[in-house]
Amino acid sequence: MSPTTAELQQKQLQQAEELLFSGPQKAGFAKELFFGRFLGPAMLPYPQLSPSEYEIGTRAVAEVRDFVDHHLDAAKIDQDCDIPADVIQGLSRLGVMGMTVSPENGGRGFSQQNYCRVMEVIGGHCASTAVFINAHHSIGLRGLALFGTPEQKATWMHPLAEGKQIAAFALTEPEAGSDASNVQTKATPSPDGKGYLLNGTKRYITNGAIAQMLTVMARTPDTRDPDGKITAFLVTPDMPGFEVVEARMPKCGIKGTATARLAFHDMYVPKENVLGQVGKGLKVALTVLDFGRTTFGASCTGAAKVCLKLSLEHARKRRQFGKSLGEFELIKQKLALMAADTYAMEAATYHTAALIDSGAEDYMLETAMLKVFASDGLWRIVNDALQIHGGAGYFSNMPLERMLRDARINLIGEGANEVLRCFVAMVGLRGVGEQLKSVLKKPWTAGKLLHLRAPMIQASHTLLVGPAAQLGKQIRQFANAGQSALIRLRESILDREYIQSRLGDIAIELFTASCVYARLSALPDNRQLTAKEQTREWDTGLFYLTTAMRRNQQRFRDLKDHDDEPTNRLADSLLKE
Repeated sequence: MSPTTAELQQKQLQQAEELLFSGPQKAGFAKELFFGRFLGPAMLPYPQLSPSEYEIGTRAVAEVRDFVDHHLDAAKIDQDCDIPADVIQGLSRLGVMGMTVSPENGGRGFSQQNYCRVMEVIGGHCASTAVFINAHHSIGLRGLALFGTPEQKATWMHPLAEGKQIAAFALTEPEAGSDASNVQTKATPSPDGKGYLLNGTKRYITNGAIAQMLTVMARTPDTRDPDGKITAFLVTPDMPGFEVVEARMPKCGIKGTATARLAFHDMYVPKENVLGQVGKGLKVALTVLDFGRTTFGASCTGAAKVCLKLSLEHARKRRQFGKSLGEFELIKQKLALMAADTYAMEAATYHTAALIDSGAEDYMLETAMLKVFASDGLWRIVNDALQIHGGAGYFSNMPLERMLRDARINLIGEGANEVLRCFVAMVGLRGVGEQLKSVLKKPWTAGKLLHLRAPMIQASHTLLVGPAAQLGKQIRQFANAGQSALIRLRESILDREYIQSRLGDIAIELFTASCVYARLSALPDNRQLTAKEQTREWDTGLFYLTTAMRRNQQRFRDLKDHDDEPTNRLADSLLKE
């Protein structure tokens, strides 16, 4: 009998937890939300780079901004469907291709926060180039940096970090994308025991046809699992049996990236090229995706800032019906929401980047939350920016038409948002479920919620007293909603994606709101901002918190009052035709 969707999802969750969190774990902020707790030490104070680190990053940002302003033509890259070699060489000279790699391995040794500052600039200028760099640096060579042996690093790290070679990350297949555990490419031990023979296909692989080193996920035999376990391999295109089926797949946006289809035909890979441990490839994949999702958030933030800037300029200048566009309330609404969401994206990005820099061991939920919030947010922002520009925004002489096409992939890449919403909910609820199991075994507790109080959240300013209370109240309400869903639905919650998605969205908003709250808490001590800039930040951040709490209130109502059954009934009837 074939496994159900719920069983497959549960198996993937168990594999992820087993591989990433096999030992005793410290509490993480996002996971604690599901227990109704605001883990203050993990969120406050909002992270700040040291003066010397901040200055290093500022110089790098200025250098990269000057380069992209003068040498990176995003419209031409989109038109030609190619990133010119001189652009890659220029970014390599600036150290972008190995920015977080240690200097002894050929990189600049930047923190994740400073790297995100650089990726903001590139993401705001050209999405194709940002995705190319992210595929090379954040996921392509990151696995080698984290899991590689000294011999593997000696072979590949220097040329990759210096941009002399390009890296790629080959996970996606016809049956494996967001479902990372469903890799079908096989790696069979060779008869001599010295390596593996790889057979299978990969598709949608950024840099796949231009990379000199690829991290390839394949399934190796395992005595305890008839399906085998996923193992990561370091592969080079000169290996016999490596085939580029399609070097540049035509697509809607990010046209400058070389997105390839690959095939492996009895491709021999020596066992020295196994990255990490045999059977632990899923750990490699999920770990590097955490890094990719963080710089993903930075790139989205940079693009959102550009959309907001263009929209404000147009709203001030464009006149209709005797008034500037900015005088119309529906335009004001779009601009305010764009500014608030951009501020929140930035706050969540740098909190998550700081988690990585701190050496935290558990930030899988935070990076997934950031990815969903930032990609959803940018999609709304670029769509509203085009709407504000009207017909002019629709044509190709404006960047918004290209930015709209480019932004669409963000809701799909590095984990489809629908999958990640459910992933956030189910991973977060897992610990709560384990706790409830032990409590509900007692007959007098059956069907009852654990007693929860709203967490007390420190308010560093009078303006934050109200938001702190509201945030604490919603965290308690969220934890109660999660417990209630587990008690009511038990194992059947694995099939209730509507419930999972709503809980996931509430958790994502609470995490992002907490990042904004922490950033606002640090405002009174920020001497780098003028009084006018501080006032603008207060207005923007508080407006985001207001709208976030209002969105969550609606989600709480939707948990109880919804149209799930008629929705399924109609969809099922349509699918039967």
